[in-house]
Amino acid sequence: MCGIAGVIHRGQEVGVGQEMTLMLQSLKHRGPDSTGFAVYGLGEPDAYVMRLKLAEAEDLDTDYKIHEKIRDRQAQVDTRLAEIGASVMSVEEPTPYAFRYQLRYGGDTKQLATDIEQIEGAEVLSFGNALELIKDLGDATQVSQAYGLGLFLGTHAIGHTRMATESDVDIRSAHPYWAYPYNDIAVVHNGQITNYWIMRREMERLGHRFMSNCDSELLAVYTANNLEQGATLEDSLKASITEIDGVFTYIVATDKELGLAKDTMAAKPMVLYESDDIVALASEEVAIRAIIPREIDTSDPYDEEVRVWQR
Repeated sequence: MCGIAGVIHRGQEVGVGQEMTLMLQSLKHRGPDSTGFAVYGLGEPDAYVMRLKLAEAEDLDTDYKIHEKIRDRQAQVDTRLAEIGASVMSVEEPTPYAFRYQLRYGGDTKQLATDIEQIEGAEVLSFGNALELIKDLGDATQVSQAYGLGLFLGTHAIGHTRMATESDVDIRSAHPYWAYPYNDIAVVHNGQITNYWIMRREMERLGHRFMSNCDSELLAVYTANNLEQGATLEDSLKASITEIDGVFTYIVATDKELGLAKDTMAAKPMVLYESDDIVALASEEVAIRAIIPREIDTSDPYDEEVRVWQR
């Protein structure tokens, strides 16, 4: 049992970091192990934000040389970025193992992400014009405060509270999942994909790479593959209903859109609120009411429902 949430504002930037914090904190009972956010700003051409970690949180307690290793890895990141011609505008370190780089770069962004991943111990959590992906152990308030999400202004966001069932309690296994190495695609998912390994092998045959063994990552890679082949987000979501087996409800975000898909059995819950200015959706209505406290009418998307909203 996990909790997922999404919110999108039409035509304006607002405090989506704080909104998603409130939504996910209200869903804490659905998943206490980790919390993740994918938040989206407007972005600009050739300006990117790279979120990466250079160690796991538990390494701080188990590896007495970890701080030295992190500094060495960061130096390698800086060197690699300089070698490929990326200009570093700023670097932030919200935790001892997590870093936020603002970059200017006009080259191959897929190759940049791959080059950084080749550094031992480095994992790129997200890279994009609009997307910033933050995930860590702890509840929504703890993660949000550590990473300063209360100050983030943007147009839309998705988030996840995780109850670990089939993989480890660590940052790598936390959601959302970024579609490595594609810009600005992220997914949160509640459910289980039963043809995960078959679909994963197919995606790998097509040249895609996976960063974890979590079935939810497949949805991000699957979406990125479809969009790369020219499909719309709505096309991809509709195709997933027939091509992906299991019980699932998932939310996808791109730089300009938010999408929802539910499987044939519709066993995983989702509640939706929509107005002219805002769309909010979550596993439980309490999350929507956390950011819209007035009296509202919500709905429950039906089986095989697919919806897409523009920012």
